[in-house]
Amino acid sequence: MADAQAPLTNDPTAAKTPTSAPAAARLAGLKIQRGGPQGGRRRRRRWPAAVAVIVAAGVFWLVLVPRRAEVQVTPVQTAYASQQYQQLAASGYVVAQRRAAVASKATGRLMELTVREGSVLKKGDLIARVDASDVAANLVVSQAGARQAEAAHKQAEAALTLAQVQQANADDDLKRVQGLAAQSFVSAQAVDAALTKSRAAQANTAAARAAVETARAAIGQARAQVQVQQVNRDSTDIRAPFDGVVLVKNANVGDLITPFSNASGTSAAVVTMADMGTLEVEADVSESSVAKVKPDQPVEITLDAIPDTRFRGSVARIVPTVDRAKATVMTKIRFEQLDPRVLPEMSAKVTFLSQAVSAEQQKPLQAVNPKAIAERDGKQVVFRIGEGDQVEAVPVTPGRQLGELREVGGSGGASGLKTGDKLVLSPPEKLQAGQKVKLVTAAPGTK
Repeated sequence: MADAQAPLTNDPTAAKTPTSAPAAARLAGLKIQRGGPQGGRRRRRRWPAAVAVIVAAGVFWLVLVPRRAEVQVTPVQTAYASQQYQQLAASGYVVAQRRAAVASKATGRLMELTVREGSVLKKGDLIARVDASDVAANLVVSQAGARQAEAAHKQAEAALTLAQVQQANADDDLKRVQGLAAQSFVSAQAVDAALTKSRAAQANTAAARAAVETARAAIGQARAQVQVQQVNRDSTDIRAPFDGVVLVKNANVGDLITPFSNASGTSAAVVTMADMGTLEVEADVSESSVAKVKPDQPVEITLDAIPDTRFRGSVARIVPTVDRAKATVMTKIRFEQLDPRVLPEMSAKVTFLSQAVSAEQQKPLQAVNPKAIAERDGKQVVFRIGEGDQVEAVPVTPGRQLGELREVGGSGGASGLKTGDKLVLSPPEKLQAGQKVKLVTAAPGTK
């Protein structure tokens, strides 16, 4: 039995049975040969080929695909021929030289308002009415006083007439008595009595005449009082002081109008109006540049609200004082011809010119930065940037120098450009039509 048992040993191969050997061999055959000599040679052959392909692609890209030129951009702008005469520029506002805050001299509640913002008024047109009941009562009283004074005057005149009659009778009696006394028909006492009566009649006549003058003066006073009350009555009717347009409505019906009070809940001016025929531009000119400005100098006015229209004008006057805080001098600019679109308080830019310009010189033109113009094949062109940053050569005909810009046009005056088109600034010599560019905000090579 002892001989039938397998011997004990440390050799692992000794434990293998004949039946397990083929399975182990088959498993060994399934192993991946990572470090075999053939696999290493294949890897060494693939890497140089991949590197060569990458290098070839890079060379192809660098040589055959051109690099985009880095360029700056400048726009096509609208310019005017009048810009060549520009000497100085200033800014300011449109102001009506005749402007008024219309109020009532009378104090009272606003009962009627007949206008609103934008209403066009003629001088004397009714704007509003203030409650005039107390003024009307005073007017009635003064009118009654005037009638009473007139009656007293008539009574005084009647008394004067009576006194004059009495004086005439007394004078006649005195003459008759004196005649009789000369013939010794009456005594001296009768003459004295007649003389006294005559003098008394003269005194009564003088007093009656004074009473008439007093009554006449009373009539004048009473009539003056009537006029005062009538003026007060008229003051409750607020009327336009001149031809103009209502700019601001400061009060409404029911408001208490108290012109000389700042009390809460009261209003002073009812409306603010301006004479649109007196519109001017008030522009501040630097103190250091005021020597370039003189009266009647031609100017060109541009309003921010109407940017496409340029108005001709001239210097009306120069205010003879300097604003110490701003170091500027105010100039008043008149319009050569007013436009209904021009309104007070519009922001304005004034260009002082060396000479007057015509309407033809105020027509818009196309202009570009002179550095955008290049020469290609003997022609003057600009490079317009289109879709995909691809440039297009547009032939132009350079014209007048308009300030810092240059007028451009094509055959027949049409350049093919539009205001706002993007052009290449300072085009490189190698730049050609159809080439794509790279837009930069600063000049290439600078920071």
